[in-house]
Amino acid sequence: ASRVSVSKTVEEANPADYDGLLIPGGFINPDLLRQSAEVRQFVRQFAAADKPIATLCHGPWVLASAGLLDGRVLTSWPGIRDDLVNAGATWLDQDVVADGRLVTSRGPQDLATFVPAIIDLFSGKGVPETIPRSAASSPQRNEPPRLVISAMKWLPRPSIRTALGLGAVALVAAAVLRQDDAAPARRP
Repeated sequence: ASRVSVSKTVEEANPADYDGLLIPGGFINPDLLRQSAEVRQFVRQFAAADKPIATLCHGPWVLASAGLLDGRVLTSWPGIRDDLVNAGATWLDQDVVADGRLVTSRGPQDLATFVPAIIDLFSGKGVPETIPRSAASSPQRNEPPRLVISAMKWLPRPSIRTALGLGAVALVAAAVLRQDDAAPARRP
């Protein structure tokens, strides 16, 4: 895999020099970004200039921390629904939600619909709004998305040798701790 070189930090970048903003998804990137005052201000400047913003998965956390969700309609990874609703948004459990110049998606399972939508958004074609203004938030899910559950089935499981080795290490550690507890205290 190749890496993308960073040409400017957020502090060095000027929102006026850019036509649109794509906030990354995933878990850690949006969580770190939303803790930066510079990032929050950068995102606010895009919104104030009515420039297109797209995000997916946990990316809307950045919008919430920037104070930009009151009255907006969007989607995200289902696990952050409550955070977004508490920030004033209406959350819909849909592949892609377009609210003006904001396009959001739930996550990687929806890339087939998200990518064409953001291409239209950033090319200036526009994306038809997918929501009625009177929409109420979709209900909270009662279990994680199937994507997560099915991915967990493929997580590597330890071999018998590894399990026995870990068990042996635990037994030795317990024996050492018992010896230390049983040994008389030494005086200096």
